[in-house]
Amino acid sequence: MSDLREQLKENLDEAEWDWLIPHAQRDVIIVVADGLDLLDVGEAIATDNIPSVQNWIDEQLLAKPSPEQLGNWNGDRTKRFNALIVEPYVLVQEKAVV
Repeated sequence: MSDLREQLKENLDEAEWDWLIPHAQRDVIIVVADGLDLLDVGEAIATDNIPSVQNWIDEQLLAKPSPEQLGNWNGDRTKRFNALIVEPYVLVQEKAVV
C-alpha cells in the first residue's frame, strides 16, 4: 500500500453532520456515492488523477451536496458519515441507518 494511501487511511473517520457544517459553509464538501471506495477517491484527488475524477463526476458519483441533502442533514444533525479530508475538500459518504 502506498504511503499516501496509508496516510489517507489514517485520516478516514466517522463524523456527525454537526461537525461537518463548517466545511459545508465553506462549500468544500464532496458527496461520494455509496458504490465508490472513499480511499480510492481520496487518492485520485490527491494525485490529480483527472480522468478518474472527471469520470466519477460525469457519472454523478461525485457531487456537491444538493439543497435537499443539506436540508435533510440540517434536520438531523446527528446524521453520521464516513469522512476523509483531502485538502481543500472533505469527502463524505452517508452511513446507512442501522
